[in-house]
Amino acid sequence: MHKQILEKIKAYNTIIIHRHVRPDPDAYGSQVGLYEIIKASYPEKQVWVVGDEDPSLTFLAKMDTIEDREFEDALVIVCDAANQPRISDQRYKLATEIIKIDHHPVVDEYGDIQWVVPTASSTSEMIYELFASDSDLQLSTRGAMLLYAGIVGDTGRFLFPSTSEKTFRYAGELVEYAFDRTYLYENLYASRQDVARLQGYILQHFTVHETGVSSIRITKDILASYRVTSLETSQLVGTMANMEGVKAWVFFVEEEEQIRVRIRSKGPVINGLAGKYNGGGHAFASGATVYSWNEAARLERDLQEICRAFEWA
Repeated sequence: MHKQILEKIKAYNTIIIHRHVRPDPDAYGSQVGLYEIIKASYPEKQVWVVGDEDPSLTFLAKMDTIEDREFEDALVIVCDAANQPRISDQRYKLATEIIKIDHHPVVDEYGDIQWVVPTASSTSEMIYELFASDSDLQLSTRGAMLLYAGIVGDTGRFLFPSTSEKTFRYAGELVEYAFDRTYLYENLYASRQDVARLQGYILQHFTVHETGVSSIRITKDILASYRVTSLETSQLVGTMANMEGVKAWVFFVEEEEQIRVRIRSKGPVINGLAGKYNGGGHAFASGATVYSWNEAARLERDLQEICRAFEWA
């Protein structure tokens, strides 16, 4: 698979790299880390990165603005996007060929070449593996920082079960590059005071069901009163991670036309539930979308049933 992908990269003069909407560090890390590898190895190629931006992560990279014509005779590589509706910038379909590189469970088999490894800690880990597979490839210091950021972000600073011996080995090789890890960590985990105050609200108002399900509802009025955006609430989803008696937890965040749902678990598998409610993700970290508080209540009841049936090994 490495050889097939690298042959396509060598064959195209124009390469456009996409990733999923509402990007996280792994989306940025894999997308722009791959860009850095290609540009360092083949400086003559035209390479673009496209998609929406998260203001809290633009210190990692900023996206390019390109015309539709750039997709003509281009290779598109989509990083970290399990299904086509979640690909940021839907013009990827205009490309001559598409490569999918992802570590989510397969829910949508798109692309002319698909390299999917659900056991990988992150797509950034996969991109580093691709780089390490060919001694002729080059990696810039900035590229190393981006890939390391993606691995750190998707492993929860190496705490999640997906962290493997390979993950630590690759991270160790990446930190041999001379980027500033202190700067990286400070910016990855920086939090505005308003966001910290909203976290206080969450800790005061969360509920825990006898099934081990914890939930919190953050309405538009609450977001407005704390001057926090829906996007910024993603920084708080780990708040319940160390709470005693909690098997899984769900954040409902009200937006203009929908309710964003973030689900996390310490053991029960929840990505099937997310798929039922217009979402998906990993076994223990998923997202979904509902369109009313009644639908949110149904999702929460379904999560309670999953947790009621779950027993610790």
